[in-house]
Amino acid sequence: MSYFVTGATGFIGRHLIERLLQREGTIYLLVRDASRGRLDELIADWGAAPGRVVPVIGDLTDPGLLGISGEQLAAIRGNVKHLFHLAAVYDIQADADSQRAANVEGTRNVVELANAIEAGCVHMTSSIAAAGLFKGTFHESMFNEAQAIDNHPYFETKHLSEKVVREDCQRPWRVYRPGIVVGHSQTGEIDKIDGPYYFFKLIQKIRSVMPPWMPQIGVEGRKINVVPVDYVAAAMDHIAHRPGLNFKAFHLTDPDPRTAGQLINIFAKAAHAPGFGLRVDPKMFAIVPPAVRAGLMMLPPVRRISDNLLSDLGIPREVLVYVNYPTDFDCREAEAALQGSGISCPPLESYAEVLWDYWERNLDPDLFRDRSLAGAIAGKRVMITGASSGIGKAAALEVAAAGGIVLLVARTPEKLEQTREEIEAAGGEAYTHPCDLADMAEIDRMAEEVIAEHGGVDVLVNNAGRSIRRSLALSYDRFHDFERTMQLNYFGAVRLILKLVPGMRQRGSGHVINISSIGVQTNTPRFSAYVASKSALDAFSRCVASEIVDDGVKITTIHMPLVRTPMIAPTKIYDAFPTISPEEAAEMITAAMITRPKKVATGLGSFGEVMYALSPNSMDAILNTGYKLFPDSSAAKGDRDSGASEQASTEGIAFAHLMKGVHW
Repeated sequence: MSYFVTGATGFIGRHLIERLLQREGTIYLLVRDASRGRLDELIADWGAAPGRVVPVIGDLTDPGLLGISGEQLAAIRGNVKHLFHLAAVYDIQADADSQRAANVEGTRNVVELANAIEAGCVHMTSSIAAAGLFKGTFHESMFNEAQAIDNHPYFETKHLSEKVVREDCQRPWRVYRPGIVVGHSQTGEIDKIDGPYYFFKLIQKIRSVMPPWMPQIGVEGRKINVVPVDYVAAAMDHIAHRPGLNFKAFHLTDPDPRTAGQLINIFAKAAHAPGFGLRVDPKMFAIVPPAVRAGLMMLPPVRRISDNLLSDLGIPREVLVYVNYPTDFDCREAEAALQGSGISCPPLESYAEVLWDYWERNLDPDLFRDRSLAGAIAGKRVMITGASSGIGKAAALEVAAAGGIVLLVARTPEKLEQTREEIEAAGGEAYTHPCDLADMAEIDRMAEEVIAEHGGVDVLVNNAGRSIRRSLALSYDRFHDFERTMQLNYFGAVRLILKLVPGMRQRGSGHVINISSIGVQTNTPRFSAYVASKSALDAFSRCVASEIVDDGVKITTIHMPLVRTPMIAPTKIYDAFPTISPEEAAEMITAAMITRPKKVATGLGSFGEVMYALSPNSMDAILNTGYKLFPDSSAAKGDRDSGASEQASTEGIAFAHLMKGVHW
């Protein structure tokens, strides 16, 4: 018994060959001459005995019997009992011409070969896409009933390629229509991002900002038929060797598929991410006429917004068709053929964790990006305000170590010089530009100086700030606290942005990083002056971001948790609070330089933001507890000689650890 296989180096093909090697007979594999090395590697991996696997040099797109030599044609003519045709373009994003060339014309060429060599049976790997967008249940005996196959080249070419086999093949044939093929159910192995994998980055992003127990709102969608590759290969191998099944099609699908919402929840659980607790049925939007919906989606603003959203999540628009896929697939013929074999499609829940783990370890697109700080800022001019100590100094040291040209800004020249000397001693490059950032005229002078000496700034980190912790009761006659806090934290930062962003826009590239506070998300008491100033800068940034995005300029807001810096020293109870170090805070800043996100926040900060939006009265009650547990500092009361009495209670320390990172 001999086999002839096309597409043996492909994902399904590799697993099918492993099954065929457990049987007797020679296996002839079509391979292009340029891919011979790859095939040799696979043969070694399969551990095939010498002579069991024989390469046949040819090309699927060659109409002259695949370009196979006369000598090899003579060797296989009349000797091939099973011809498996798996070679095809399985990428829904591929262009129409390449799909037609491989899927339709390639199949036509294979059928001509099968007829010429008198193959015993032609086994064609088709796809559920051959049904097009059929509304209802598509049975294995159905073919011509397919609907809307011209909706997409992938649907059309899979349907037409199957039609070639049905109409032109003079040999017995069997057709296999797998569902959306995912990784191996035992190892998770997959060779490319496809199908549900496109939603993994969305799940990962939700996990990074929300605790796993926080339910999300999503779409229910229709059923998506997902099958693991090992099931597909095993089912094909078994059915191919069963007698009396010629001229039939078999759906290698999950008999109990999950909806899009259920599928995402299964993978969210595998990723330890929050799932969609409330899933909206798209049918509720059916009251809007299809023509109106299509018209809305074609509007440039709507199209652009949706394109940007999909791009951020790495989801191709073509994949969205599966979220509301209208077709169910009956698989009774396949189940009957597999009866007694022990081969069945495992439930997705049983192997989802394996798929997720393999993807995150091997295929996550972020693994292949330059995630280094040097790759992001080497040779770039990075201005950091408040760079003489604390967070700013720590960030400056990291940036300089990565090859950035650091422009150090703060009020005290002597401290700036110390930072510069430390950077240069380590081999970095830094320049000092002393400036009182609460003085608008001083900012103008310094910014013009920087533009003249350095040609502008590529990255601006607005880190300098002033914090005031004082209750409302102690602020009635201290309006100047609000004025001076706003002057530095808001007006100073905005003035600097207004001076430096024009150059960024002109160059078509730039990044502004504003250091905000977790207090903006949690609305903590006693910080009304500080949080208001940071909130103003946040709002300013959100508004202007949409104006400058076309110019390649991004704005990132970092909601920084409590950091142990000189700024919090006057509040003695903070000595017992859990905090992060300036170096950890600097890592948040440098990580933002690499990914340039819209916002950086801790999970607790994001949770506080959501809870305040959902139940502000409940949040007021929680915050009032903190307000009562932590009194005003001696400095806030005007007693600068005291401080010994500022001891946090046991309850207060426990509360602070529960709300780690929040300043009370």
